Amino acid sequence: MNDLQSIPCVLMRGGTSKGPFFLASDLPNDTALRDQILLSVMGSGHPLQIDGIGGGNPVTSKVAIISPPTVPNADVDYLFAQVRIDQQIVDTSPNCGNMLAAVAPFALEAGLVRAGEETTLVRIHNVNTGKIIEAELDTPGGKVCYLGDASIDGVPGQAAPIALTFLDAAGARTGKLFPTGAPLDHIDGVEVTCIDCAMPMVLMHAEALGITGYESAASLNADAALLQRIETIRLKAGLLMGMDDVSQQVTPKPVLISHARKGGDLNVRYFMPRECHPSLATTGAVGIATAAISPGTVAAALIGPRAIPAVLRIEHPGGGLDIKLDERDGKTIAGVLRTARRLFEGLVYAKPPKAAKIAA
Repeated sequence: MNDLQSIPCVLMRGGTSKGPFFLASDLPNDTALRDQILLSVMGSGHPLQIDGIGGGNPVTSKVAIISPPTVPNADVDYLFAQVRIDQQIVDTSPNCGNMLAAVAPFALEAGLVRAGEETTLVRIHNVNTGKIIEAELDTPGGKVCYLGDASIDGVPGQAAPIALTFLDAAGARTGKLFPTGAPLDHIDGVEVTCIDCAMPMVLMHAEALGITGYESAASLNADAALLQRIETIRLKAGLLMGMDDVSQQVTPKPVLISHARKGGDLNVRYFMPRECHPSLATTGAVGIATAAISPGTVAAALIGPRAIPAVLRIEHPGGGLDIKLDERDGKTIAGVLRTARRLFEGLVYAKPPKAAKIAA
């Protein structure tokens, strides 16, 4: 091919993230060829992603790939891809709970799922983790409704509510809630909790790194020494968690925790992993809340004993996020309210992928 390749695409906001949504059938089956297209579409390799539709920030350099279900008891498959901004890397190891909020509306409007007359429950199989997440949304008259009275911190205005329920989120990547075998470890003299619940993370007290934990995301991103220390701890945590060398992966995510100041239960600064999130990842919130009710963790030490059912409010740079923890069939489930919006649909253009060379 000597010209650009056009691909059907819908740009959507999901929670506090934004990115293109594709039908898997519109992308190559070959992973390497697919990733080349995603890198071209997003413009990766430049800090502004100037030659693509990425926004130059990890929360706007995300991709969702949707297809019919491949497992029982699911309505749709959702593969998430974190596309690096500065490097030609597509990471499909994590899930993204914010982009997840837009999966059900996209699937309904793409004709993959039939809408109910008032509300619709969509069971989403996250291919990255193998977990099922329920999404319930308003569908008056059998159509997706984006306008409503719900609001979430980190997004201006109001929109229709989308209720997400994470079913059995523990061990999303490693198969264990505490992959190291303990709720508390020490790395470089810092107490940490390595947890895998919706998202692999390494939690640590902000004060242990010489900061308050209430700094703005911008000021933390400007502290090169702090970022390097966090990255060093993250890499060692990856080894302890059995994830091997994670230098080219976005997980585990580092999280700095401190006491809440505005009536919540915890205050956090969540990294993605080398830049502080302007608010908080939904999957991160699920894992942090689970850590907070688990005895022996650094988070539990801050808030004291808690039992489910419980609602925990996690404060972040953009406000706060509420996580409802309950139990179903003997397993902990986590619920969170999100919103989504369809922003643009049409064709996105990519440089044609180059087939891998076959060795002679």
